[in-house]
Amino acid sequence: MTRSSLKARFARLGPIEAVDLVRDGSPAVLALRPRAGIEEIETIAATLVLARRGLSLLRAKRAIEAVVETGRHVVEVPLLDDIAVVAAELGRHGMAVRAVASAPVDARAVRQSLGLTQEQFALRFGLDVDALRNWEYGRRSPDRAAESYLRAIARFPAEISLAQEEEAG
Repeated sequence: MTRSSLKARFARLGPIEAVDLVRDGSPAVLALRPRAGIEEIETIAATLVLARRGLSLLRAKRAIEAVVETGRHVVEVPLLDDIAVVAAELGRHGMAVRAVASAPVDARAVRQSLGLTQEQFALRFGLDVDALRNWEYGRRSPDRAAESYLRAIARFPAEISLAQEEEAG
């Protein structure tokens, strides 16, 4: 293919729309779902909303495609300016948005809300009691996986406790 024919092919595609990024924001992880039905999602407009927050057009497109295919997708957005603004924008295009929790979890508060001693809590949920004590006394912080686990325990203690059990015979 000659250089001129390639140039002519690009010219036939028309102008490329520039994506204006938001001015500032912080990284955040978002869970995306269809607001109503998948057919309600305006894929191009939703893709542009994500691209304005620092995702490449390709990554934003793939995120929206994943929502259409599976009904849910989690994506890290580099420049989240305001979750309410993003939720409203994506809501207009058929998407529901929730932030994936990232705040530190207070292990002591979770344990005390269940009325358990440190030993009981550690045994019930398969934790090392020394690690739990270190978290509670501020000597160490739970890693990301442990924080996620503590968050799950706080929301679904009965289910998490049952998940730790196995048949006895």
